[in-house]
Amino acid sequence: MVVLLQFRALPGLRLTNVVRQLSTKASRFTDGDKVVVLGREYTADHMTNVTPHLLSHVGRNLHLQPYHPLSHVTQRLTQHMYGRYLSPRGNPLFSIHSQLYPVVTTQQNFDSLLIPKDHVSRKKSDNFYVNEGLLLRAHTSAHQSELISMGFDNFLVIGDVYRRDEIDASHYPVFHQVEGVRLCTTKELYGTHQDMDEFQLFQSGEQTKEHQGVHCPEAVRRMEADLKSCLLGLATTLFGKDVEARWVDAYFPFTHPSWELEVQLNGAWVEMLGCGIMEQEILVNAGVEDKIGWAFGLGLERWAMKLYGIPDIRLFWTTDSGFLSQFKFEDPATNVVYKSVSKYKQCINDISFWLPKDKDYDPADFYDLVRSVGDSLVEQVNLVDNFTHPKKGLTSHCYRIVYRHMERVLTQEEVNVVHQRIEQEAASFLGVAVR
Repeated sequence: MVVLLQFRALPGLRLTNVVRQLSTKASRFTDGDKVVVLGREYTADHMTNVTPHLLSHVGRNLHLQPYHPLSHVTQRLTQHMYGRYLSPRGNPLFSIHSQLYPVVTTQQNFDSLLIPKDHVSRKKSDNFYVNEGLLLRAHTSAHQSELISMGFDNFLVIGDVYRRDEIDASHYPVFHQVEGVRLCTTKELYGTHQDMDEFQLFQSGEQTKEHQGVHCPEAVRRMEADLKSCLLGLATTLFGKDVEARWVDAYFPFTHPSWELEVQLNGAWVEMLGCGIMEQEILVNAGVEDKIGWAFGLGLERWAMKLYGIPDIRLFWTTDSGFLSQFKFEDPATNVVYKSVSKYKQCINDISFWLPKDKDYDPADFYDLVRSVGDSLVEQVNLVDNFTHPKKGLTSHCYRIVYRHMERVLTQEEVNVVHQRIEQEAASFLGVAVR
């Protein structure tokens, strides 16, 4: 049950806007609780770690909001794909799926992508589980196999994704991702020739660094060329024809070979996306045996931050007109650089506590708790000290929490009230002993 809780003001202290959506159980669910996501109800169990605070972001669909910077980037990306891939009749080949339901099964999120059972990306500390069998998707790739099995060969999946991560200006537990997939038949890849037997997609061979064992090297070469040309074209469309870019070999469980695209921005190389030739097993499992495919994934926030010079990922969630009005234009290709409305001073408080001896402690749980209590007031959380007492055998963590409001000045008194609440919740629900 979620209640609206308002902090009581200390004498002479004005607590404007220090109101939080908190549950009666520190914004977390326990076994048997009902978890409601966009009107659908689930039962919490031992794996549940979604919070009411996190669920309040579900359904916001920033990428679909008119004039939002994420919407502008989405439109430009979509226009690029529409213009590049056309049917013989001149219609766009790519379909767009931008409102798929965000709760997926572990089979969709992991198994369908060949992610090993013991892979670190499955851990509770990295994901937001609704219950043991369901989670908020960690990537839009979770819908890949489902769409392929439905007969889609060229598509983009655009939507919100959820990951437990550190707290700083470039990380937020909710962000938006684009998944692109293209499948090709022999004819689509090679064209029509008199003797098509000379043109093959598959072979029986050994896997190498350059290709999977089932793929003909020439087919992979052509798919790689198409994929890289498409994505370099996207980068130059958004960042300008003179942008410097390079490809870096990478590893992903669901593609081989795989690459990351880096572009040079402000004198530094920045990773912008991951891509590769899809593992043929994924296609076969989805019922497709006569096509070869490529896929890519990118984060909309990262592209928007680099494109518009937006310094803090929290800004994408603000309703402040000072931010949103800067992107109120019809043409998504309009060049604009974000101008800071104001940069209010930081307030910094440290919290130190002994870790519990009788239960496991995961820093991700502390970060979630800080988000639930402090919400967008929290700019950064950093572990600044970690030591074990030689006699007591207890481990102590000290975290530095940086508070900064996006729209006004915070007083130290206001911050102290929120910080005290974090201490209380940490002691109560994580079992730590605040020092």
